[in-house]
Amino acid sequence: MDLTIHSSFLPHNDPDAALAFYRDALGFEVRGNVEYGGLHWITVGPAGQPGTSVVLYPPEASAGLTDSERQTITEMMAKGTYATLLLATPHLDDTFDRLQASDAEVVQEPTEQPYGIRDCAVRDPAGNLIRIQEVR
Repeated sequence: MDLTIHSSFLPHNDPDAALAFYRDALGFEVRGNVEYGGLHWITVGPAGQPGTSVVLYPPEASAGLTDSERQTITEMMAKGTYATLLLATPHLDDTFDRLQASDAEVVQEPTEQPYGIRDCAVRDPAGNLIRIQEVR
């Protein structure tokens, strides 16, 4: 099989804050920005990688969820335990400095992990955990 990861979904609860984080702090390109029925979907991706995108979606648009499930998702997003995105860069310190200057919520400064990687972690405005590994 010849498969690639085309896009992945992450929830957001504030489209303006999501744009500021992914476009301005991370430097992602905005590939789509759709508002429909009072809800907002934003597609972003790393510059120079047009085949890889992240769709920031309103979790309340998820079909088939009960009110209780929606409430659980909202609570998990607020705690930062609902979704994670793993990124990689050869310039971890520069990336971390840029994120820190943007007032991103820092979870972990760049750290050499005992399992052989160096990474850091921040949260996006919706609470999603963003881990960034250093490519060596």
